[in-house]
Amino acid sequence: MAGPPRLRPEDRADFEDVLRQALSTTDIRTALLADPTSAAATQLRAQALRAVDEITAAAGDEYREYLAARTVVERGRQSRAAGERGRQSQTTMEHDPQPQPADAGALLPALAVLTPPIAATAAAVLLVLGYSLRLAGVQGPMGGSLVTAGWVFALIAVGSTLAGLTALLCTASRSRPGLGDRTGASARNLHHARARWQRALLERGALPYLRRQLAATRFD
Repeated sequence: MAGPPRLRPEDRADFEDVLRQALSTTDIRTALLADPTSAAATQLRAQALRAVDEITAAAGDEYREYLAARTVVERGRQSRAAGERGRQSQTTMEHDPQPQPADAGALLPALAVLTPPIAATAAAVLLVLGYSLRLAGVQGPMGGSLVTAGWVFALIAVGSTLAGLTALLCTASRSRPGLGDRTGASARNLHHARARWQRALLERGALPYLRRQLAATRFD
């Protein structure tokens, strides 16, 4: 079974903060004040810094969990950075000159917006005219042709409306917070893991070590 993980250089500052808290604890501070030379605090801190492996081993499980949570966050950042580079690359390719109609990109959205109301209006006009001619008893195919054309435009209006709604739903589903939620949860987990490690480092590591050292020291 692997032993407790060694303290990483980037976590040295956290260790020193915890040690500072431990040295400020009431019983330890009171014991240090009994030293007539006032050098005990400096010596005790130096001893604790040299015993970093011993102290951090007491909170090895919490530190291992903290490292695992930090790895998850770092991988998420790398994944987002890679995705961002991919999107930038795709955007660059899309903006490169290509042999395509100049106004195609602007025309399609305009058509998607204008088609349903135009088709619905045409359908209403043609149906009203066609059925009016039928009711008026006008002979000839005009009335039937207008009615047929009206229903065709009505179907176009319904189809284009459904297509537009489908496009909106797809856009909304793509923009839903998915990765962002996972990233936020990972960051919160990292914060809690760090707090648990610091608390265990203080309660099971730094304070017991300092108290043992003080118990073995006599101030004359």
